[in-house]
Amino acid sequence: MMDTKLLTLVGSGFAESLYMTFFATLFSYVIGLPIGLILAITSPEGIKPSREINFGLGAVVNFLRSVPFIILAVAIIPLTRLVTGTSIGSTAAIVPLVVAAAPLVARSVESSVKGVDSGVIEAARSMGATTWQIIKKVMLPEALPSLITGLASATITVLGFSAMAGAFGGGGLGAIAINYGYYRGQSDIMYVMVILLVLMVQIIQKIGDRMSVRVDKTIRESGSAAPEDNNTEH
Repeated sequence: MMDTKLLTLVGSGFAESLYMTFFATLFSYVIGLPIGLILAITSPEGIKPSREINFGLGAVVNFLRSVPFIILAVAIIPLTRLVTGTSIGSTAAIVPLVVAAAPLVARSVESSVKGVDSGVIEAARSMGATTWQIIKKVMLPEALPSLITGLASATITVLGFSAMAGAFGGGGLGAIAINYGYYRGQSDIMYVMVILLVLMVQIIQKIGDRMSVRVDKTIRESGSAAPEDNNTEH
């Protein structure tokens, strides 16, 4: 294969992987974020405990998390065709990616929100804050560093799933690695795909870590500044 053709192929696969990862992660959070919040606030230690809602929703999340991605992707092919009109290609792969990643996002969000200091939440409740106000102004801001870390992990997971999607016509770097590197015996192409995926993971993780540290520092500084302002007023 000529170098120009290889570069074109790699560029196309890279773009498809980014496309699948971005939109699958976005839609996973559109679905998973509210589910994670509901799981957190309806847990026994939550601000609105509900055993029925928490158990039912949690059971669905656990079921979807327990199904291997390849099996899940094949099982929901009818849904994929219904949504996208096809079961092949990078756009079609987004459907199983979202179904697989949304439960992971939900549990990640739930864990992050549960990590918020209960004393801060109780202080907000004692001041008459509504449930929505507590979620919006206390839980989410306090959990933001952890949520950012979870976002990076979820993005990496989706990227890994997108590579596996190449096994059934999902496109992207995974499809190139399988179709050219494995089936055609061009191991050099497979190694290039692996290196690109590893680099993408490293970049995503590094960005997530830096953002998390920066946001956490900002929250701590704003929190430590408040007592000083109060002391100045007195």
